[in-house]
Amino acid sequence: MTTPVLLDAERLRARVVPNGPYAALDVVTATGSTNSDLVSAAGRGAVDRTVLIAEEQFAGRGRLQRQWSSPRGAGLHMSILLRPNVPPAQIAWLPLIAGVALAETVTRTTGITAALKWPNDLLLGEPDEWRKGAGILAEAITDPSGTAIVLGMGVNVHQRREDLPARPDGLPATSLAAEGAEVDREEFTAALLLAFAELDELWRRDGGDVVGSGLLDRYRRLCGTLGRQVRVELGADEQLLGTAVDVDEQGRLVVRGADGTTTSVSAGDVVHLRPAGPPVP
Repeated sequence: MTTPVLLDAERLRARVVPNGPYAALDVVTATGSTNSDLVSAAGRGAVDRTVLIAEEQFAGRGRLQRQWSSPRGAGLHMSILLRPNVPPAQIAWLPLIAGVALAETVTRTTGITAALKWPNDLLLGEPDEWRKGAGILAEAITDPSGTAIVLGMGVNVHQRREDLPARPDGLPATSLAAEGAEVDREEFTAALLLAFAELDELWRRDGGDVVGSGLLDRYRRLCGTLGRQVRVELGADEQLLGTAVDVDEQGRLVVRGADGTTTSVSAGDVVHLRPAGPPVP
């Protein structure tokens, strides 16, 4: 990896903060976890659409409290504090909406084919040879101002593929650079922030309705899990085998078993989602 070019906080703020869509943005050199920092900031009254970016994270958190780290300037480590006024049942859609914004931004700015592994892992490369390039984690908290969501995104930008750690679900890791893209992290960060703000505003304006807003259809088009044979590991030696046939209005994955019955699973119930065979014709 070449010497990293660090982000310019003032330039980023000038692009996304004055007159919206974001209320505040800060860039720190290093921290344990931007999600943890924004959870603390929310308790101190941080406002809706506050953004925190770290050049280096040494205790980043993924699903099921898995920890990871990344060298300075190698990736994009960003969290956004959100206080959306939508029905509570629709809050689970926020990380999926962020996945749509991320995949669409990658394809638009780099030309790389991007898809989503349900619920919101970024897949890069070609079908049947997908590699993970980013992850998203949303955490709900209750503070004096009500319910808030801290949405974290970790994107591999400049890392070499061989420098990325093995993943517990067996999906190979990659980065935008490893897929052949030359990326200006500052331009990419601004593009992603603006893309997410546009989708977030659309979602809020429609009261969290992912059907009426068209967000469910956009997610389905990007979801590389659909149409594939999968093994859903639910923990305690329990698993579900079948074909992923849909994502429903609650953001759940719908799996059809060999006997034709369908089961809907939510992200919070799943330990691992693994491919179990080729796409179903």
